[in-house]
Amino acid sequence: MTERAIELVLIFTSILFIVDPFAVIPTFLAMTVRDSPEQRRVLARRGAWTCAITLIAFAAGGSIIFKIFGITIGAFKIAGGVLIGLNALDMVQARRSQQRETPVETAEGIQKDDIGIMPLGVPMLAGPGAISTVMVLALGAKSTAATITVYVSIVLTAIITYFVLSAASMVERRLGQTGMRILTRLMGLVLAAIAVQFIIDGIKLSFRDFHLMD
Repeated sequence: MTERAIELVLIFTSILFIVDPFAVIPTFLAMTVRDSPEQRRVLARRGAWTCAITLIAFAAGGSIIFKIFGITIGAFKIAGGVLIGLNALDMVQARRSQQRETPVETAEGIQKDDIGIMPLGVPMLAGPGAISTVMVLALGAKSTAATITVYVSIVLTAIITYFVLSAASMVERRLGQTGMRILTRLMGLVLAAIAVQFIIDGIKLSFRDFHLMD
């Protein structure tokens, strides 16, 4: 694969793995235990598109946020890498990250009739790790193709998320708890490597900015 192709694949996998719809399945099923399959599909669709809209908004508005708060790309890459790394650590241990939702939020979700927007769309799918990932990827894109890939990847991730959650019961039966934990661990391992790369890139950018100031 060429360097550009590798970059595009990395963008897509970074977004898909940090959103990780498979890890949401157990909580989604618990929150929708009283709902019919059709109602679950409606909630899955609403959650997926809430996630997509949220991530697109932050990817597009990242530069404005940075200017307002005076944050450098290097600093945000380091912070984003730390957040992703913490998320990845939870995934490798097959543990649900509280960046996505706390036990209190899960309990509230079980009582709610409509979980599509909150807590499913935000923060279960579009959590701090996912938001920081798309902002870093959008601002760090080195070409028009890479920028377009960020937004296309967000939409594709939302579509995949919808299908995964719509078939949540079947996926859980087919993969089982062990299968989903193995998948989550593998995705977490890849995310951990991405997190380290974000931190390394952030440190390099910060040193470069420091030398330019001198």
